[in-house]
Amino acid sequence: MKSILDLKIGERARIIAYSSLNIPARLCEMGLLPGTILEMKSIAFNKSTCYLSFCDNNTKIALRKQEANFLLVDKI
Repeated sequence: MKSILDLKIGERARIIAYSSLNIPARLCEMGLLPGTILEMKSIAFNKSTCYLSFCDNNTKIALRKQEANFLLVDKI
């Protein structure tokens, strides 16, 4: 399993799990649930922030590195 931060720009992945049981509620509120497919749109040069797009509705979000590390994904 990889973190969402391991994706390259343009790659898609499905969220398969969280790295901890104590995930920030904000992730669930934004719809970042297991089964969700995301595409990496861009990454800050120091990987402090990543910009993602939901593949089903093209909504875009930004996540800080601390939040993104909670998302374990499988590339598709």
